[in-house]
Amino acid sequence: MPLNAAVSPEMQAAADQELCVVLKPISHAELGDIVIENGLFAIGRTEAPFGSYRPEIVAGLSRRHARIFLADGAVYVADLDSKNGTTVNRVRVQEKPTSLRDGDEICFGGDLSYRVRLGGRTKAPRRVAKLLSLTLNPARSDLGLQAIVLAQFPFLIGKADQSFLRHHNGQPQQLNYISRRHAHIFVKGDTPFVEDLGSKNGTSVGGKRLDEHAVPLEDGDVVAFGGNHFVYTVSLEKALEVEPTETKMAPVAPRATAQRSDPEKTTFVVAAGSFLDIFCVDEPLPQKEERNGEESKPAEPAKPEPDPHQGQGRFAILLSALAEAFGGSERGSMRRACWWAGSVAALLGIFALVVYLWGASERGIKDAYAGGDYARAVAAANRYLERNPDSAEIKALDTQALLKAGVPNWLTLLRAGDFQRASAALAGMRQLSGRNADVRPLIGDLEWMGEVEKFVTDRGGVDAPVRIYVDEDKIRALLKQWQEDAQERQRAFATIASYVPEFKDAYAEALSHLRKLQNDDSVYVAAIERLKATISAELDRDSPRALDAVLQDYSEKYPRLGGLDGVRRDLRQYIEVQNEARSRRLGRLYTLLTKVQFSTPPFQAKFRALTASDRFPPAEVLRQYGAVSEAWRQGDTNEAFARLHRMDAGPWADAVTAELQRKRALMEGYAALQRERGARDYEERLLAFYGALDADEDVYFLHGVESDVGLYRDQALARAQGSLNRAEASWRQYSEHGAIEGKERLKAAISNDFRTQAQLLSEALENVQRGARIYAQLKVARPAQWIKVEADIKAEAEGQRKSLLELRNVLEPALLKSKLALLGGDRSEDERKSP
Repeated sequence: MPLNAAVSPEMQAAADQELCVVLKPISHAELGDIVIENGLFAIGRTEAPFGSYRPEIVAGLSRRHARIFLADGAVYVADLDSKNGTTVNRVRVQEKPTSLRDGDEICFGGDLSYRVRLGGRTKAPRRVAKLLSLTLNPARSDLGLQAIVLAQFPFLIGKADQSFLRHHNGQPQQLNYISRRHAHIFVKGDTPFVEDLGSKNGTSVGGKRLDEHAVPLEDGDVVAFGGNHFVYTVSLEKALEVEPTETKMAPVAPRATAQRSDPEKTTFVVAAGSFLDIFCVDEPLPQKEERNGEESKPAEPAKPEPDPHQGQGRFAILLSALAEAFGGSERGSMRRACWWAGSVAALLGIFALVVYLWGASERGIKDAYAGGDYARAVAAANRYLERNPDSAEIKALDTQALLKAGVPNWLTLLRAGDFQRASAALAGMRQLSGRNADVRPLIGDLEWMGEVEKFVTDRGGVDAPVRIYVDEDKIRALLKQWQEDAQERQRAFATIASYVPEFKDAYAEALSHLRKLQNDDSVYVAAIERLKATISAELDRDSPRALDAVLQDYSEKYPRLGGLDGVRRDLRQYIEVQNEARSRRLGRLYTLLTKVQFSTPPFQAKFRALTASDRFPPAEVLRQYGAVSEAWRQGDTNEAFARLHRMDAGPWADAVTAELQRKRALMEGYAALQRERGARDYEERLLAFYGALDADEDVYFLHGVESDVGLYRDQALARAQGSLNRAEASWRQYSEHGAIEGKERLKAAISNDFRTQAQLLSEALENVQRGARIYAQLKVARPAQWIKVEADIKAEAEGQRKSLLELRNVLEPALLKSKLALLGGDRSEDERKSP
C-alpha cells in the first residue's frame, strides 16, 4: 500500500460537512462571537477583530500571538511564542499545538478567554474561481533559480525545504538568508496568502516588507524571501467551476502550468507541509505525490489476476472435457451411463474441495486480521507471499498487520526507556518483513525515531546541556538522516499513525525533539565548532594558558554548553605535564605520567605529540626511572641510588643528577629529624620537611613522620588561622584608609600616611603568606574565603611595588629602596635588576 494512500477517518468524516468554529467570549461578555470559517485564523492585537477592541482588553496579546487552524479534520491552536502565553482549559500551550474540542475554554494573554463551540454545516454548491495552482517564477533568469509550482497548501518556505535546499552547494551564502521557518503560503477562500513567520531577514511583497499580517497574493505580484536573491513573480492558475463537496485538502494537479514550464527547471511541490508541521510539532497530514505535473492517485491494492485453474474457468474446462469424453463414447448400456454420472459427480465434488482449499490461505490471513490476531496474520501472509511474492493486496494486509502487531509494544518499550529491547523489537519486525519490501522503509523510519528518543533520554532531556566532543556529531548525524528525505519520512510516519493511532503522540513528541535539536545545531553545535577550532589553534601556538579565558567566555555566553569541565581538567593536566617537562623534574614528571588521563581529542593528540618530542625524556629513561621510583617508595634508598647511578640518561643526565641530589637531601633531612626529635625548633623543621615531600614519590618518608605531624597538626592549624585573621584585620584597615595614592609614592620623603599604609599592607601580606604556608605544609586545603583574601592582598602589594618601580628615574635610589622595603614581600625580577 503506497504511503500516500493513507487517509484518516477524521478526514473522511469531514468530507460531507464544513467545520465551523465559534469562539464565545467569557471574560468580556460585551464582545461578540468570533466565527472562524476558514482553515487558518490569526490571533494578535492588531489582527481582526482584536484590533478593534479597546486597548486595555488586548493589552496582554502579542502582535503575533497564536493561530487557530484546521488540520486532518480537527481544530488546533498553536501559540507563537507569545509573551503572555495561551492556555486551553488552564493548561498552557507550549511547543506542541493543542487540539480543541467543543466546550473547551481557551485564553489568550492571560485575560482574554473564550468558550470553543464546534459545529458543521453542509457546503452549498457555488460557482467559484477555484485555485488550481500557484507558480513562483524566478524574477531573474541569471541566478540559477527554478520555478516552484504549488498545487497543495499550506506550503512552508524554509532553507530545509528541497525547493531551496537544492541551492546549498551553488549558493550557500544566499541560502543562509532563508530561515528554517521563514514564511508560509496558504489558501483562504480560494485566495492565496503569504505570511512571514518572524524570519530574521524578512519577506516582502511588491517591495514592501511584511509585518505580522498575512497578505493576499495576486497574479503578477513579486515576492522576495530573505533579501534580493530568492525573488519570484506569482502566477495563479484558476478555473471557474461549481465547488464540489469534498475536503479542501485534496490537491489539484496543475496540468496546464506543467506543460508551459520547462521540466528541467521547474520544481513541482505537492507534498506541502500541513499547518501542524508549520506550527512546530504535530504530525503532518498524509501527502500525495506528483510526478511530471500529473497527480498520482492513491494506489488501490492490486487484485490477483484470474488463474486459469481457478473458479469457473476450470469448471468449464472440466465439463467440456467430460462432455467430449461422454459424447464421443460408444453407445453403452444403462450401467455405463450410471458409471459416467457417478464419475462426474465425484470429480465435481473433488474439484469444489480443491477450489475451497485453494483460497483458504488468503481467507485465513483476512480472518486473522479482522479478528485482531495480527501476529497470526503476519505469519500467514509471509507463507502466502513466499508462493505469491507479487500479491499487492496481501502485502498491504501484511504491512498493516505487522505495524499493528509490533508498534504498540515498541512504543511501550520506548516510553519505558528500555531502548535495547525496543531495538530488538524492531529487529524482529524487520526479520518478519523479509517477504514484504513495502514495510521495510517504515521500520527504518521507526529505527531513526528510536535513535532520536534514546539520544534525548541519554542526555537527560531536550533541554540538557549539549556536551562538547560528545553530542555534536550525533546531533548532526540525526539531522542529516532527517533532511535527506524529510517529506518521505513524514509520509511514512503519517501512514503508521493511520494504522496505529497511539503512535501519533509519540510522533508529535519526536518532531518536537527534532526541532529542538535543529535549534541546538544552529546555536550550540555551531558554537562548539568555533570553540574546538580555537582550542586547536591555541594548542598549536603552544599557548594553552590562553584557553582559561576562552572557556570562561563560552561558559558565560552559552549556559547549556556542557563538557567544559572535562576540557578544563585536560587543560590543567596538560599544562602541569608541560611545565614539569620544561623544568626537567624527572621524578615529578614520571609520577604525573602514571596518573594523567586525557578525555578530549585535542589534548589527547597534543599529549601524544609532546611525549614523542625531544622535550620529553625517552621511553627507556622513563622505564629505568620507574624502577628507581619503586625502590624509593619502598624505602630501599640504597637500591634507588644505585639504579640512579647506573642510568644512561643522555640529554636527560642533568635531570637524573638533580633527582639524585634531591633524594640525598631528603634522606639526610629525615635522618637529622630522627636525631633532633624534641628539640626546640623541631616542630617548625618537621612541618617544613613534611611540606617538601611529594605525596606520590616520597611515600616512605611521609609514613615515617606522619605520627609526629599528627601531634602538632591542631596547634599548627590554630597558628595558621591566627595568621589569617591578623592578615584580614590589617587588610581591612588598609582598605578603609584607601590604597596608597600616587602623590604619596612621588614624595621626596616617606610620609606618615605612606608608612602607615605600607606597614598595614606588608603585615597583611606576611600573615596571609604564613597562614597559607602552614596549610600547604600540612597538605590541607585552605577555605575558599582565605584564598580570595590572599589573592586580593597579593594583587595590591604587587601593584604598589610595580608603581614604585616605574618611578625609578624620578626617586632617589635609596628612597625607592626604603619605600619598597616598607611594602614587604619578595623582591621581583625588576627589583633585582634595579641599581
